[in-house]
Amino acid sequence: MKNEAGSKDVPAAVREDSDLVQVLDAEGNVLPQASVPDISDRQLLELYETIKFARHFDQRAISFQRQGRLATYAPMTGQEGSQVATSLALAEQDWLFPTYREHAAKYAHGMDLASLFEPLRGYREGYAIPDDVNVMPEYIPIATQVPQAMGMAWGHKLQGKTDTAVLCHLGDGATSEGDFHEGLNFAGVFDVPAVFVCNNNQWAISVPRERQTASETIAEKAQAYGIDGVRVDGLDPLAVYKVASAALEKARNPGPGELRPTLIESVQYRFGAHTTADDPSVYRDESEEEAWRDRDPVDRIETYLYNEGILDSDLESEIQDSIEQEVSEAIETAEQTETSPDNIVEHVYEDVPARLEEQRDELNRLREKYDDGAFSEVLE
Repeated sequence: MKNEAGSKDVPAAVREDSDLVQVLDAEGNVLPQASVPDISDRQLLELYETIKFARHFDQRAISFQRQGRLATYAPMTGQEGSQVATSLALAEQDWLFPTYREHAAKYAHGMDLASLFEPLRGYREGYAIPDDVNVMPEYIPIATQVPQAMGMAWGHKLQGKTDTAVLCHLGDGATSEGDFHEGLNFAGVFDVPAVFVCNNNQWAISVPRERQTASETIAEKAQAYGIDGVRVDGLDPLAVYKVASAALEKARNPGPGELRPTLIESVQYRFGAHTTADDPSVYRDESEEEAWRDRDPVDRIETYLYNEGILDSDLESEIQDSIEQEVSEAIETAEQTETSPDNIVEHVYEDVPARLEEQRDELNRLREKYDDGAFSEVLE
């Protein structure tokens, strides 16, 4: 499946590699010689609905953070197609290792929606994962999840759990960390059932991809570790699903001479800021984003479903209404969760320093003077 080389509107990161796996063109039409994943109409609608859901969730979360109702938030617009496609490729028994940006990936693999909001509202217990959901808590330090994911996959192999794979997300900036090299090196040595998905969104905060590595691609780094590497259009949900499904199946049940681990470079773009504390206009050009916007994953999967007669305007409206209601209900549930500002200083130090006690006491004096209702009125 070749890319759309020759189009001046195609971002360089997509145009430069003729081995980039794609199914859909920029408009959402199936490319010549491309093969669509063998999944049902119901599964295609689930893929579309979950991606649409993620886009709406992201918009609401950013808005709520700006209102002071959530803490610093890492937007995922532009990356939700790849997140959802990789998670829907997982089997129920497979494990997901997310970063702080994989909100949609966690939701698609079984996390309750309200629980995605709760830790962002200061509710520490919101990070707890239900026993029946195979998702690890999100990782904030860069790349620390890579050797841990390798370790779990190795443990499964040693225990003979041949039907279980591990999928680990990381960013392009993580490839500059020692944990990345150590994790993938061990994955190759011990041939573990793991898939590492590098979400190459072109920027590690303000540092562009070309400052991370002199390698032409991130996928080719797999060769150094003796594992398979593949590069996929991360804004093409069907291509990502196809590549992830094949990699996960190989991890669980490799054929003769096949290696279990795979490094997937999902080539995508972070449309928004690194976090809500970031200002991307300082370090990147507007025209760069415009070129990637033409390849929006929501638009592409939507066009494909319309072309196939799987989606129409009535069903699209019904899906959108259902999404808005579900997100609103989750927000209401999360905001009813009781939290206390006193918890801010817990579990940070064994003995709370005097300066934190002073800050906590000052906050409590303000709460006593103005009542917590005053804070709510400001937010409203």
